[in-house]
Amino acid sequence: MTDHRTRKRRTMVERDAELAIVDEALDQLTGPGPDAGGTLLAFSGPAGLGKTTLLAELRRRAHARSCTVLAARGGEQEQSQPFHVARQLIQPQLAGTSEQELRAALGSWYSIVGPALGLCAPEQGAPPDPQGLRDGLDWVLTHLVVKRAPVALVLDDAHWADPESLSWLAAFAPRAEHLPLLLVVAYRPDELPAHADAFRTLPGRAGQRPLPLAPLTPAAVAALVRDAIGEHADDAFCHEAWTVTAGNPFEAVELTAKVRGRGLRPVQENAPQLADLAAAQRGSGLVARLERLGPSTVRFAWACAVLGTAIPQDIAARVAALGTEEAAGATARLRDARILSAAGSTTDHEPDTGLEFVHPLIATAIYRAIPDALRVALHGKAAAAVVDAGLGSSAAARHLLETHPENDPWVVRTLREAAGENLRAGAPDAARRQLARALREPPDFDERAAVLYELGCASLLTEPANTVNHLRAALAEPFDDPALRQGIVIRLAQVLAHSDRLAEASESLAREIAQTPDVRARLRLQSEQFMWDAFNAAETDSPARSRRLTRLADRLAGRDLTERYVIALRAWDACLRGEPVDVVLHHAGRVLERPFSWAHEDRGFEVPVLAAMVHMYADRPGRAEELFEAGTAEFERQGWRGAHLSFAYSLRAYIRYRRGRLVEAEELARSGLRLAERVGRRTPVHWYAIAILLTTLLARGRADEAWELAQEHEFGAPFPAAVVFPDSQTVYAELLLARGEARAAVAELEAVDRRLTPRGIQNPAWCPWQLHLARAVAADDPQRARALAADAVRRARAFGAPSAVGQALRVAAEVAAPQDRTELLREAVTLPSASPAGYELARALNALGYGLRDADLLRAAVLTARECGADALVEEATETLLGLGGALPAGSPRVDWVTEEEIRAADLAVRSEKEPEPASPDWVLSAACRKLGTDRSGLRAALESFARSST
Repeated sequence: MTDHRTRKRRTMVERDAELAIVDEALDQLTGPGPDAGGTLLAFSGPAGLGKTTLLAELRRRAHARSCTVLAARGGEQEQSQPFHVARQLIQPQLAGTSEQELRAALGSWYSIVGPALGLCAPEQGAPPDPQGLRDGLDWVLTHLVVKRAPVALVLDDAHWADPESLSWLAAFAPRAEHLPLLLVVAYRPDELPAHADAFRTLPGRAGQRPLPLAPLTPAAVAALVRDAIGEHADDAFCHEAWTVTAGNPFEAVELTAKVRGRGLRPVQENAPQLADLAAAQRGSGLVARLERLGPSTVRFAWACAVLGTAIPQDIAARVAALGTEEAAGATARLRDARILSAAGSTTDHEPDTGLEFVHPLIATAIYRAIPDALRVALHGKAAAAVVDAGLGSSAAARHLLETHPENDPWVVRTLREAAGENLRAGAPDAARRQLARALREPPDFDERAAVLYELGCASLLTEPANTVNHLRAALAEPFDDPALRQGIVIRLAQVLAHSDRLAEASESLAREIAQTPDVRARLRLQSEQFMWDAFNAAETDSPARSRRLTRLADRLAGRDLTERYVIALRAWDACLRGEPVDVVLHHAGRVLERPFSWAHEDRGFEVPVLAAMVHMYADRPGRAEELFEAGTAEFERQGWRGAHLSFAYSLRAYIRYRRGRLVEAEELARSGLRLAERVGRRTPVHWYAIAILLTTLLARGRADEAWELAQEHEFGAPFPAAVVFPDSQTVYAELLLARGEARAAVAELEAVDRRLTPRGIQNPAWCPWQLHLARAVAADDPQRARALAADAVRRARAFGAPSAVGQALRVAAEVAAPQDRTELLREAVTLPSASPAGYELARALNALGYGLRDADLLRAAVLTARECGADALVEEATETLLGLGGALPAGSPRVDWVTEEEIRAADLAVRSEKEPEPASPDWVLSAACRKLGTDRSGLRAALESFARSST
């Protein structure tokens, strides 16, 4: 039996309290009854205090209780290797699994988490975002825990874990209490990185703090000495052993081994020699002891220190320039000297997997003792050795990061390959470090622009300012690759736009358009410029841009993706400007004749979103939801679970709001906000999420809650430079109106007028600022209010969506002279009744029922408001109805089920060429429109879609 295995079985001293906590946690994990379950433990302490030994005993006891043990250890040399710890934890559990079995086990997460865990090669295409990857790792670990329960997950030396794994585990840790999982970490508190601070305040048995390990007392060190040397060791000798080791368990054990090895009598007169023996275990003393083992052994130890943990002996031999027999001899000498041991085997259940140092303190001391120039050279040799051994460019990259630049094309090529793999695997920070090092090599003259471009792509999400610098530097390089130049310009515009610098994005594209001779390349750049201009709330030349876009789009046939993007932007522009709804839908239909990917590798998702949203404004929200469901599924398959998924949830909430399904809208909006919070406050996705949730809460009558939410999230000036829908400033004004602050609302809405009107944005279906302003000024200036409302009605009629016209008519009635209100309200009821806008219909019914004191209309208002989840409107209509002596309607219709009667009414409306009379709404057809998500003109397509989904 080796020293390594003998050491594992030694009795720990003065760790009874910690072991009692371990046993209690394992009892809870494996015991029967309702109290059984997972928990968290964290042990902290300086190097050498026995964290590793304690965790080894924990693992042994977990195995004894038939637990599945997932174990990993951070490595000082492996910190720059992304997912190094995650792979240690999960790979062994899936070892020997075929690709088919892996795909079946991981399902839709296979291509997202597989590359990060080293289970498969990254696929071509856009990489997952970091949040999506963390969600995937959460799923995989949760699935393993449930399948192989009970599970003990043990992470040693967490302070040296790679950032990607450590940030994931720190976020996952609180879930342990809800799973059959004991999650245990050990770390040095002074070296734990900031992104793992969550481990310092773990809940559960850690008692809101880690459990610190204390140095051993003199009595404990004396027990160790006598256990190793004999009971005849005298007190003075034992006390000196405690003094020179400061109660450090590792140093005390190593010291006793050296005393035994030298045959030193453990008596008082030999106590002075202990200081020299202890010094030989660390720092210069350890190095001197190593040197006495011979030059080849020293070189082998240095090679092992460079390679890190789980060291393959053959690779270490190559790095040390030793033959097989020499390496075997060096290994034996280093094991006899208690410097190296077999790796991985801390229990009899786990096989040896190479070599490792007896303790990280030894590895650190030897690594730091390597002369600087030689250490750099050894890392270079290690990079070549791991590549030749088939371990890949990613394994080599961590070594190349430690080398000095030498203008070596192989280094640049290897680092670029590694960066590409890491970027596609969801580790952009690692890719950024590798590309920055490649840039310093430096690359060949004609390769520098490509490296700068790749560096910009890698830092896009985390360092937008640096990304701009990298991409501009790439454009300044002399190179002759039109496709690369176009890619750089498009990426530069993207990062500028996402940094709220939309004007700069447009200018950078305009400069490139002017000097791009190729027609197709120029069209691609124009499509990007049109897109960012459309999102620029401060665009100065919007009408001229709209005319250019119209001329261009009308002559395109939609032959390729670029042409379809231009046509989609034309549809969006027509919607904002309030062109007839038939024009808007015509262009949107041209775009969607063929599948329209939301996750194209070289495109943003913005244009597909706009193509879907025009259907919502055109009273076809059912079609918009179909497109969003497909796009959301594509985001999830791609692993885009950060900003992309937040946008999807928030905008789907807005569609539900426009349909009058307010309860569902609130749930989706809150989900979108939770995701947006992970991206960051006051980012574009955060503005969208907050604006939509506030709009929904106001519709439900919870103005105070909406105001508190707005204050909590700093929703207010300054408003974003990017276009947000619903318009943020208009939502803020609506919130002020709900609080009775009309004067402040007027100031905000007049600012909206100054911002949107010069841009030609006139569609009240997109932004009803005129209607809110009319209500705000009605008390002080009724003539102005009526003029504003009348103009909004005119614009809404020009657009032609029934819900928009109905809303404008309702507000016009609210500010009109009393004798004019009834006629306006009758039409305000009739038009939305043949639309999907349930909430707007409920408001119009309530207003007309109140004005006519009509109990039937009020009952219809109560039913429709209930259907919507508009709680305040239900209360208002109920109060009026009861005041008239009317009876409340029973129950509430189902909004998720289309009845046969409603299908027949819709089918009859499709086959009938006659439009209903304005004053005679068909309430069965009205319910069909709301449930199918369309106005009357879209019923044919909606029925066809419904039939497909029902088969």
